[in-house]
Amino acid sequence: MDIAQVLFWTSALAPVALMVTAALLTPLRQLPTAGLWRAFQALSVGALAFTVISVCVGPSSLRVPASLQASSFGLILAILVQLLGTVIGGFSARYLQGEAAQRRYVSALATVLAAVHLLLMADHWLVLIAAWALVGVALQHLLCFYPDRAFARLAAHKKRIADRLADGLLMGAAGLAWVEVGSGSLSALWMHVAREGMSTSLQLSALALVLAVVLRTALLPVHGWLIQVMEAPTPISALLHAGVVNLGGFVLIRFAPLLEQAAPARWLLMLLGLASAVLAGMVMLTRISIKVRLAWSTVAQMGFMLLECALGLYTLAALHLIGHSLYKAHAFLSASTVVRQTRQQALHCRSSPTALSLALAPVLTISVVLLILSLYGHASWPWWWSAVLGLAWAPLLWLPAARAGLPARVGQALFGLLMVIGLTATAMVAHSLPLGIQDTPHRELGLIALFGMAALYLCVVLLQLRPRLLSNWRRWSYAGFYLDEAYTRMALRLWPARWMPESFKHAEPEAAASPLANAPQ
Repeated sequence: MDIAQVLFWTSALAPVALMVTAALLTPLRQLPTAGLWRAFQALSVGALAFTVISVCVGPSSLRVPASLQASSFGLILAILVQLLGTVIGGFSARYLQGEAAQRRYVSALATVLAAVHLLLMADHWLVLIAAWALVGVALQHLLCFYPDRAFARLAAHKKRIADRLADGLLMGAAGLAWVEVGSGSLSALWMHVAREGMSTSLQLSALALVLAVVLRTALLPVHGWLIQVMEAPTPISALLHAGVVNLGGFVLIRFAPLLEQAAPARWLLMLLGLASAVLAGMVMLTRISIKVRLAWSTVAQMGFMLLECALGLYTLAALHLIGHSLYKAHAFLSASTVVRQTRQQALHCRSSPTALSLALAPVLTISVVLLILSLYGHASWPWWWSAVLGLAWAPLLWLPAARAGLPARVGQALFGLLMVIGLTATAMVAHSLPLGIQDTPHRELGLIALFGMAALYLCVVLLQLRPRLLSNWRRWSYAGFYLDEAYTRMALRLWPARWMPESFKHAEPEAAASPLANAPQ
């Protein structure tokens, strides 16, 4: 092993050691709470510096130990995770001043970061399963930071159930693959698939893996805990939405060699991802609470990201993961500013967009995306994905129907076009980054995804033009199509738990008698 390899693995493993050190400092009562936060920040900044060094040195082909292996994409995500952890830690130190159980909070936060770093380097089934399980266990303490909040405890209970089911599915997937390959190494699994193809056992392993990822990423219908976790402190919401739920996308990208040979698993992933993206997007349109809308947005974005993986667009899924993490971290940590801006906007009468702009907007955005791709000279993605992106960006070109003169409308249209051009150019440039990811687009699945996104855009247009025609749909959409209620009742019937505090029972007898009647969506 040369010096470069020693430097790389030292810098790659150092963040895990530093975050474990931060977790072990919490029992020291000699260290005051303020000093504990300062120590966490210092160790977190040190871990961030080591992750940057590991990227600069470059990934090593040597696996040290044999169950770990770092990729270019994993190293980039390690920087993102540690950066978000450092920012969230600094925000939490101010946000939780005067709160009890801050030591438990620091310990759990450091444990989550250490486990995520380990997951990003996992090259063995056992390391992957153990690291992902440790993330869930540590998060339970953060979700129940306020133990007297009933819905926080209910959300933690439902997440615990989803995590244990996901762990069981991952162990089943690992067992099937291990018996077939003769090794728990993921690298050995990729070589076996490339050499021998897919057997029935590996097809079942891929299906179990997809279902485990669906449970971990809070897709419909097991999404309720992610919505109700708004009861936890705001920094925890940022950690969840910006980091933890995105791990499912990383795992699918990591398992791309297996998924590409498993058509049933890809179909299942496409159907669940598309359904979650469409239904959660419809629900988000009817919600008023800023944080709840952000939560439903995460469900929709996770469905969209997993849809990209099902279609073989792994590079776009990776870029989506990074962009979503940065956006959601900023959105939650600046939630108070967003609320203030929303209240200011509510003072002004909002005008519905014109029917002409609703019809022409997707035509223009799709044309712009296709034109830029043709000028670029290299197809970064298939034409049908350009249509999906055009539909997603079409609202940027909607023009108000009233109280807007021609200059204002022209200026808004030009600004929207510049946004579409900028987003397309950014996606193309980022698509050229050396992430070490190979795309294999699937046309048939892509056309189905395009049809689903077109249906979502049609629903949005009808909501703008004829809201009364969709009055019944709005009621169902506002209730999240009652999927979470059904899942919650089933979960509490099969795995009963005392999630309601005694004080809540005595204070709210009506709510205690019907805990799901007013459950937040």
